[in-house]
Amino acid sequence: MTGTSGKPSLTELLHAAVVAVGGSERPGQVAMAQAVAGAVEDGSHLLIQAGTGTGKSLGYLVPAIAGGDRVVVATATLALQRQLIERDLPRTVEALRPLLRRRPEYATLKGRSNYLCLHRLHEGVPSDDEQGLFDPLEAAQAMGGPTSRLGKDLLRLRDWADETESGDRDDLSPGVSDRAWSQVSVSSRECLGASRCVYGMECFAEAARERAKVAEVIVTNHALLAIDAIEGAPVLPGHEVLIVDEAHELVSRVTGVATGELTPGGVNRAVRRAAKLVDEKVADQLQTAAESFERLMELALPGRLESLPEDLGYAVAALRDASRAVITALGATKDSSVADEDAVRKQALASAESVQSVAERLCQGSEFDVIWCERHDRFGASLRVAPLSVSGLLREKLFTDRSVVLTSATLKLGGDFNGVGASLGLAPEGERGEELPVWQGLDVGSPFDYRKQGILYVAKHLSPPGREGSRSDMLDELAELVEAAGGRTLGLFSSMRGAQAAAQELRGRLDLPILLQGEETLGELIKAFAEDPRTCLFGTLSLWQGVDVPGPSCQLVVMDRVPFPRPDDPLVSARQKAVEEKGGNGFMAVAATHAALLMAQGAGRLVRSSGDKGVVAVLDPRLEKARYGSFLRASMPDFWYTTDRNQVRRSLAAIDAAARDAAASANGT
Repeated sequence: MTGTSGKPSLTELLHAAVVAVGGSERPGQVAMAQAVAGAVEDGSHLLIQAGTGTGKSLGYLVPAIAGGDRVVVATATLALQRQLIERDLPRTVEALRPLLRRRPEYATLKGRSNYLCLHRLHEGVPSDDEQGLFDPLEAAQAMGGPTSRLGKDLLRLRDWADETESGDRDDLSPGVSDRAWSQVSVSSRECLGASRCVYGMECFAEAARERAKVAEVIVTNHALLAIDAIEGAPVLPGHEVLIVDEAHELVSRVTGVATGELTPGGVNRAVRRAAKLVDEKVADQLQTAAESFERLMELALPGRLESLPEDLGYAVAALRDASRAVITALGATKDSSVADEDAVRKQALASAESVQSVAERLCQGSEFDVIWCERHDRFGASLRVAPLSVSGLLREKLFTDRSVVLTSATLKLGGDFNGVGASLGLAPEGERGEELPVWQGLDVGSPFDYRKQGILYVAKHLSPPGREGSRSDMLDELAELVEAAGGRTLGLFSSMRGAQAAAQELRGRLDLPILLQGEETLGELIKAFAEDPRTCLFGTLSLWQGVDVPGPSCQLVVMDRVPFPRPDDPLVSARQKAVEEKGGNGFMAVAATHAALLMAQGAGRLVRSSGDKGVVAVLDPRLEKARYGSFLRASMPDFWYTTDRNQVRRSLAAIDAAARDAAASANGT
């Protein structure tokens, strides 16, 4: 109904949008829209848990657009960004246009390296060798000719550049390798700037920024939102409303952006780039520092460093000072003999600035940072530095001068919002400090009847998982469950080694197709899994959160163990220790919360539509026997719970039989 002021009511607007996208209104969606409208109106902050099937995109888009303020929507995954830009926003805008008597503009905005750089494409890539600049296609030929994958990718990119309107890498299908894309893209530090670049008027990244400046709704990603908060120089246009979808990912994405890394490879790259442009004495200073750093890193042991060892500290300080001298020299001199000198200079400056900023941070050794050494078989050793917590940063930068709505299917962990709230810098719900943002938590539920559609089974009779060795009883249990289900299994493993061992074992035992993450692209694996109900798909982290397969192809979701982070993870252990020093329970606040979030996401793979039925099986007795088990179970959908292995096998067999009968009926047999 239209309101007394003559403006359409929120209910009317939501109904129009839902019809436009071909959906149906749900009570949770209506409750969500009303709550978002209230937060937008009074400038408050809101955490909303909206279960799978709620239709949360429209639940926040409609009230945000109706409010008339500029809105930024930040998502974690490419899939949701595409859904918003290609489906939800176009249809919603057209549906609301006659009711609002205006057409809200919308745009997408990402980091500069996501857009094709015409300068790089046409003028070439500054090389780290003595040859200076070279053309991307000449480079491809040198690395295997135009018939190599790199050569083919670069030819496609050159053709695509003449066709694309956006220049957005995500609009290129099929995609290209990271190696190929790096030949035609630049970071913000490497960019010449629109005023100095001969392609500035045609720049895809600048065009995206201009569209965002006049848009009412801007869709971006968590990484760019983090950069906007951390860097100090705003990259997003000013806005009155911020909506963070997939908000359970925000803390880890912000932590990733705020993490610095110093590697011998990166330092040597800075040396090569600077040598072309600066005085020999300045270049030699960086070269000497780089050699010392590389020698020490060859001897460095992996693990957390409370502070840098004295010799390594001297080496990092030398890198800091030498890279600072390079930065000063690059700003003071120019060499007109270098082809396309501006591009070469910007690339050298970007490398030196990267080394200098991380080295400076490592030398400072802030009590709010965690420093550790990592060692990789392929890339060697690296020094890393990350914030102990991002909660203070988020509280200061996120919840100021705008209304913030954070939503996800998994925000309540252990039955309340306080764990997620604390990670975002918010006080526990109900406790309002003068300097802390006021917020509310709302769980609008799910349209699915979880207790009737799903079973949570914990195999309490199994031996608890250890850090080493195989679990033969777990593999026996897994094989029996998969066989009872007739395939139809998504296997979620806490490690790639575990997934590989299970796939190898079951391929030898069962006459069922077993797909394994890493043996094909993730998209192709999920497609094959969805098409054949007899197929099983095993994998690790990407599958816990990235699979949406409604119907009979996914009727058993198996977790091999509670997915706690590695106890020797430097950042995790530091965060747990910090909580304990303040009198809290570090294990519950960090490790158990991490596991609860993943288990909630993993269990959410089972029921994706109102007709889905199945079992989530956790092959770790600790979920039943350990004190923290109830906390983890309370974070998962409210499935019917059992530890009866025989009951579960009968249920799986019945679900399999029903699915087979339905398929036979549909095929007319």
